[in-house]
Amino acid sequence: MATKPNVLVTRRWPKAVEARLEQNFNADFNLADRPLNHADFRDALTKYDAILPTVTDKLDAEALDVSKPRTELLANYGVGFGHIDLDVARQRGITVTNTPDVLSDCTADIAMTLMLMVARRAGEGERELRAGQWTGWRPTHLIGTKVSGATLGIIGFGRIGQAMARRAHHGFGMKIVVQNRSKVAPEVLAAYGATQVDTVEDLLPQCDFVSLHCPGGGANRHLINGPRLDMMKPGAFLINTARGEVVDEHALIQALSFDTIGGAGLDVFDGEPKIAPDLLQCDNLVMLPHLGSATRETREAMGFRVLDNLEAYFNDGNPIDKVQ
Repeated sequence: MATKPNVLVTRRWPKAVEARLEQNFNADFNLADRPLNHADFRDALTKYDAILPTVTDKLDAEALDVSKPRTELLANYGVGFGHIDLDVARQRGITVTNTPDVLSDCTADIAMTLMLMVARRAGEGERELRAGQWTGWRPTHLIGTKVSGATLGIIGFGRIGQAMARRAHHGFGMKIVVQNRSKVAPEVLAAYGATQVDTVEDLLPQCDFVSLHCPGGGANRHLINGPRLDMMKPGAFLINTARGEVVDEHALIQALSFDTIGGAGLDVFDGEPKIAPDLLQCDNLVMLPHLGSATRETREAMGFRVLDNLEAYFNDGNPIDKVQ
């Protein structure tokens, strides 16, 4: 890079990553650490060579409505990019990158955490203890569901889905059933003792647990809806660490409230950080505040992957993780 490009960092990042950004770029940081609005982004598109957004930034057609943007690159901090309107970005001549690979293990760890917590009623137990309501051990207290040896359905069998399968199959002896939009190589399935089915409808009735690892965006909005929740076993559990919009939360609330499924674990929500009030009333639900990648190692690795894409783009125009 002959000159340092001007870049906007839309949220605060780990200090080690921000230090390298300041060293290598003319970087402006959102010190308030609150999501930017459409007007903020339209203004930024006229001032910066690159913008570094996160999942909290809604870069839709309205936010990208600048006829001749200065911005050449949206270097996304995260693997998912459903919050970016790729068609409009393409029309504006803006390249988009993401950060694959680096967060698969930690997101799968959180999915396993949610699965174990909801199956063994850990959230209910902790709430009881903290409220001073525990009266001691008894044979019928907070009876949960065994995870080891159960059948796990995984919807979306990319890097994170496979990381989940590895933990579940090799760690807990679970039988793995997979639904993916494309055919999974036989050797990949064999590594996890997995079988692939054609449709979500084929998968749901077979499984004691269903874990979502598919992309977000319009194509998968409410992929899990009322009719599909009705296909799950009465005692089955739904786990979502993908994107909030993948689940119809109204339908999920109904299923949880009337015990038509065993429970659910959510790390993501439709319209987050706002949470549907009725979700808060469901005891058979474990909720986490979007912690999938929230380890120091992973959040730093995500930031450095963004920097790798930035440097590659402004050096030779070929970022390593080009989405489009």
